[in-house]
Amino acid sequence: MNNVPHEAGKSSFDLIDIDKFFSALPLEGVELILALGCGNGRYLFPIAKECGANVSIVGIDLWPEGVKQVNARAEEQGLLGVKAYAAPITDISFIPDGYADLALMATVVHDLAKRGDGKAGLDETARVIKDGGILAVVEFIKKEGAPGPPVSVRLSPEELDEVVEPAGFKRSALAPMGEDLYLALYRREA
Repeated sequence: MNNVPHEAGKSSFDLIDIDKFFSALPLEGVELILALGCGNGRYLFPIAKECGANVSIVGIDLWPEGVKQVNARAEEQGLLGVKAYAAPITDISFIPDGYADLALMATVVHDLAKRGDGKAGLDETARVIKDGGILAVVEFIKKEGAPGPPVSVRLSPEELDEVVEPAGFKRSALAPMGEDLYLALYRREA
């Protein structure tokens, strides 16, 4: 039996405009970041580099091999504040309530919604983000063609709001990240 999720090892990171991403991502004053669906760290490590040693980043992913890669690379690079765990986003009970200032879900929400785990995954995400904290969601623009999942799986910003906002978030920003992706920022409401 294969326990590798179908999305394992895939990342949209090489498709985003890096400058737009980092200018839109609110990192000032952030101390704790969750990278939910971190894979092998394609987003996680550039964020760690951008933030420096004063920020801790916890990665969560279903893919054990990706988690091993993150932890090995963090150790090799001496990144003491980076640690990853193999777990489903729908059950991260080992993360304390109100733990993170910011959580990133890069091309993850459409998979949660497709599997029917959207509510559980976003409720759990809301639990671990501080009141007033930020959920940053990268998703594919809803259009036909590669790269990305079929258009039937993609979420428009309005569809994304319908999945994310019931968990206690309110969209605060929306920005294109290139030709294929967008970034939506949501503030965690008290």
